[in-house]
Amino acid sequence: MTTIEKDWAERVRAAAAAKTPLCLRGGGTKDFHGRETAGEVFDLRANTGVVAYEPTELVVTVRGGTPLAELEPVLAEKGQYLAFEPPHFGAGATVAGCVAAGLSGPRRANMGAVRDFMLGVKLLDGRGEVLKFGGQVMKNVAGYDVSRLVAGSLGTLGIVLEVSLKVLPRPVAEATLRFELDEAGALRRMNEWGGQPLPLSATLWHDGVLQVRLSGAEAAVRAAADRLGGERLAADAAAALWSSVREQAAAPFALAPGEVLWRLSLPSTAPALGLAGRQVVEWGGAQRWLASATDPAQIRARAAELGGHATVFRGGDRSGAVFQPLTAPLATIHRRLKQSFDPAGIFNPGRLYPEF
Repeated sequence: MTTIEKDWAERVRAAAAAKTPLCLRGGGTKDFHGRETAGEVFDLRANTGVVAYEPTELVVTVRGGTPLAELEPVLAEKGQYLAFEPPHFGAGATVAGCVAAGLSGPRRANMGAVRDFMLGVKLLDGRGEVLKFGGQVMKNVAGYDVSRLVAGSLGTLGIVLEVSLKVLPRPVAEATLRFELDEAGALRRMNEWGGQPLPLSATLWHDGVLQVRLSGAEAAVRAAADRLGGERLAADAAAALWSSVREQAAAPFALAPGEVLWRLSLPSTAPALGLAGRQVVEWGGAQRWLASATDPAQIRARAAELGGHATVFRGGDRSGAVFQPLTAPLATIHRRLKQSFDPAGIFNPGRLYPEF
């Protein structure tokens, strides 16, 4: 154990003995995500640095407090990147925060989510014990995959000390195409193209405009662009567009007083929402953002009707139900996992659900 790990283990054991809740925090850029934070702030930013990086093996192992803004240039020097395109939401975003939040950017539908790139994790649990799961190659990821379980847990299971992530080579070529289409037409096109051998890496629809990003080999991107048609965006404009969507800096994500930003996960083939508010459609139709003052019960009911669920992402009452309510069997699994990793219930209590 490193000195930091020993010190943190002692603090965790003391907090568990005293039943003192701890609010695990890195850069704090995702404090808005999930239910309200609670407990004594436990600053995790001191645990930084790249532990190992093997470009030829496409894997990097990094300490949890390392800023994404420091890791990504290291990968870029070797022509590689985090293919799930994690949002930062601020300059202080850390690797552990990225994993704990479980959020992915525009490439998610075509490249995979955070959990799909998790190879291994070193975790400090609620007993003050250091646990290691997985490894640094895909063949080590078998059985009960705790590494992926940590993704999206919002710090409720333990402190992420280190994480091993799969990285990928950056695409040789990219092109973004623009089409003027209504919502129904855009959904139809996204599903049609999604079922074809096209080098799609992102889709975005808002206010009558569908934009599609192609990524891959030069010849494949050129052929796909010629086939699909549309207006091609300049490279700098395209880069700015996808960055603004990933970081939710684009105008549609700005909230007026009384509005809530909802994240709806739906089948890609689901029809138009038909709800009041501003909408952004991503991931081939599977992720739909809605900025609206509509009654939450109506939004959740509509999402369920379409075969999906709705989550409060920004704004609204964060002391109530933020995530989709769990069924009884799932709630039981969550409680048992929480009990196993954090028996005293000190890590980010209530951040996911009120009962744990």
